[in-house]
Amino acid sequence: MEERFIDLHTHSNCSDGSMSPSELVIHAAENNLAAIALTDHDTVSGIAEALAQGEKSKVEVVPAIEFSAKSDTETHILGFFIDTENSLLKATLKKIVEERNERNEMTAKLLKKLGFDVSLEEVSALAPGGFIGRAHFARVMMNKGYVASVKEGFDKYLATGRPAFYNNQTLEAKETIEVIHACAGAAFLAHPHLIRLDDDALEIYLKELKGYGLDGIEGYYTDYDAAMQKKFQAMAKRLELNISGGTDFHAKMKPHISIGKGLGNMAVPYSVLENIKAIVNR
Repeated sequence: MEERFIDLHTHSNCSDGSMSPSELVIHAAENNLAAIALTDHDTVSGIAEALAQGEKSKVEVVPAIEFSAKSDTETHILGFFIDTENSLLKATLKKIVEERNERNEMTAKLLKKLGFDVSLEEVSALAPGGFIGRAHFARVMMNKGYVASVKEGFDKYLATGRPAFYNNQTLEAKETIEVIHACAGAAFLAHPHLIRLDDDALEIYLKELKGYGLDGIEGYYTDYDAAMQKKFQAMAKRLELNISGGTDFHAKMKPHISIGKGLGNMAVPYSVLENIKAIVNR
């Protein structure tokens, strides 16, 4: 029997990608994926459309979300199989939208202070879904010739700790996990290497998150080399955490990343999704 592969970390233009939710699902089908999770940042507005297209394209769509939790670096938590009509989720997302609007205004001001002519109006024009993220700022910078690529914009100016990075998240990791569980979902830490802790400190932090109810970590990810993948999967096993896996696909916003394959060598088996289903069904 042919093995089926999945991608549990993808984005549409409801977040900071450049494909509609339907286009994203069609793209997944064209790349022979059995399932994807739509994990847009701080919004669930694309899930209904993705689910409907999944029925047509014979691609299993997992309703999901990616939250940014309060952190000195980047702590992103994925929620899988969430109930998008949950009242606590809706209230939380309203609060997050207000924070994001403030963050985008500050990012524009910081870039201007650095000498870059990047306006919110220009950035908004690249966000047909209404969601503005750092990738949009980086793309305007690239279009104006300030940087050679979106990645360079992130690495030099917009990534954690860089001069145009502004962090105003107020949702604690514990609260984030509680919201996901209140929505009947499973909570997984995305790309743990971006938290930028050494292995011992990261393991201590994961134990803390597990105490709050964290269900797992991302064991497959675009940036991982073979050693990193082995390390994070082993860490999950030691801590009795499950694993998820995905590319962090953002379409044209991050053109170097391919859906289902990342930089070309990823292959997340369907069994990963089966294990997540067991968590939400227990």
